[in-house]
Amino acid sequence: MKKIYFSFLLMAISTLSQAASGATQLEGSFKVGPAIILISILVLFVLVGIVFRAKDTTDFYAAGRGISKVGSGMAIASNWMSAASFLGMAALMYGSGYHGLAYVVGWTGGYVLLLILMAGQIRKYGKYTAADFIGDRYYSQTLRAVGAIIAILISISYCVGQFGGIGLMFKWVMGIDYNWAVIIGGSVVLAYTLISGMLGVTKNMQIQYVIIIVSFLIPLFILTFKFDYFWLLPQIGYGSVVSDIVSGIPLSESNQLLNSLGHDFAIVPAPEFAMPWDPATGKTFFQWMAIAFSLMIGTAGLPHVIQRFYVVPKARDARWSVVWGLFFICILYWSAPAYAAFGKILSANPEVGQLAKDAIVVYTAQLGDVHPLIVGLLAAGGVSAAFSTVSGLLVAGASAFSHDLYVKVINPDASPKRQLLFARLGTVLMAMIVTVIALFKLALIGQLVAVAFSLAGCTIFPLFLLGIWWSESNKQGAIAGLIAGGAVSLISLTYFIAGKMGASWPLHEFVDYWLGAWYFAWLGAPLAIFTNIIVSKFTKETPIEIRKFLIEKVHS
Repeated sequence: MKKIYFSFLLMAISTLSQAASGATQLEGSFKVGPAIILISILVLFVLVGIVFRAKDTTDFYAAGRGISKVGSGMAIASNWMSAASFLGMAALMYGSGYHGLAYVVGWTGGYVLLLILMAGQIRKYGKYTAADFIGDRYYSQTLRAVGAIIAILISISYCVGQFGGIGLMFKWVMGIDYNWAVIIGGSVVLAYTLISGMLGVTKNMQIQYVIIIVSFLIPLFILTFKFDYFWLLPQIGYGSVVSDIVSGIPLSESNQLLNSLGHDFAIVPAPEFAMPWDPATGKTFFQWMAIAFSLMIGTAGLPHVIQRFYVVPKARDARWSVVWGLFFICILYWSAPAYAAFGKILSANPEVGQLAKDAIVVYTAQLGDVHPLIVGLLAAGGVSAAFSTVSGLLVAGASAFSHDLYVKVINPDASPKRQLLFARLGTVLMAMIVTVIALFKLALIGQLVAVAFSLAGCTIFPLFLLGIWWSESNKQGAIAGLIAGGAVSLISLTYFIAGKMGASWPLHEFVDYWLGAWYFAWLGAPLAIFTNIIVSKFTKETPIEIRKFLIEKVHS
């Protein structure tokens, strides 16, 4: 039997080695080795989902509240490190240099806000979903329903970018049309989310984190070693790469450094890559700050992120899970800029042609002549990143649809079995909507995801911030704040969609700049908070039992 296993292993290795040669093309070919890796990982996800499938509503919504703080931290990191982190951050920095770092600062800083302001308090409040908290804290079924609808809209907006990332990676691996790639990839992630619920999804996220971080770091070590940068810590070697981009590499110094297509490593000086104020970037300091601010507060208002604090046993575990999650996240966030810098140099030759920015991580590894199977693992990591986030978003959206809308508002007497049915119906409906929108390719992955953050920052974040820390915030204030934040969101997104459809409205340039779709929360969130405070001051006080609960239970 051992001989049979050994022979089978040798045959598999030989097959993979032969298949690897097909992965050298940048586009348009079916890559057998990477395809085998990708399919194996997807099968693993589905099997884990089956083993840890949700048996009741507590499993589906909150993973039975039995996940450890380290395990929850890994799940938070995996859930957080979406295609926008794995693929999108490098894409943004590849295209706009220093300006793209606003996304790194914003997304990382958001978790610091969560740790300080919300993690422990959210767990102490003890609800399943963001809308559950809003409805209970502001003693309003209407606000609960509105909160659920907002959570669903945010989840859909966030998912669109992830489905786009899945489509790009499936297209690269399978050599199929982008539209079919989105449909196939979306169907797989939908299948295992339906089977597993939050419990299986959380278990999967821990596995997905290992795949994400290993697949992301290995090619980076190889690239820094091969091109003679500080490879022991590629995040430090990145600084030398940026210096070379800014000052340029003369052709005379690049003869020994070639990409996989045989092009010299030469690059003309590009100072705007590291200088945010350079007019060549086409961006301003205001936009940098607005993006960073919007992403920070948006992070603290995302329903699927908030929901992760309900899966741990205690409030202390919720705080520590954020600490662990931030540590695991930073490993990748410190590394993503290096891919952008290497991609800038390796694709500098005009013969490389126009590459899709959102796939620059994979293209960089290919152009750096990293072994095709390792590049395949990197692509599989990108799919894992998208899958881990999509699954969490689908569960958060399904929870809002079933738990907050159907059970809490429409049919309070629904049986647990019927609740699960509606949760799964909500998941299917969301996946179908996201798939259709993703086919339009409206923007870069990171930008599409930023829309969800700004929407969350204008709506859910003010309700949680004031709901936890200011007992005088009442129902009337919450409604007024939602209207103010929602109005800013509606104006920005309406102009954005109109622009994509080719329409040009009055003040279009003004709105695009000051209320861009990626950062309109810089205005919407403060306006919503200020409006909430003013209206709360001049209307009926918050009920005494809610103020007492906040003091005794949430802030004890």
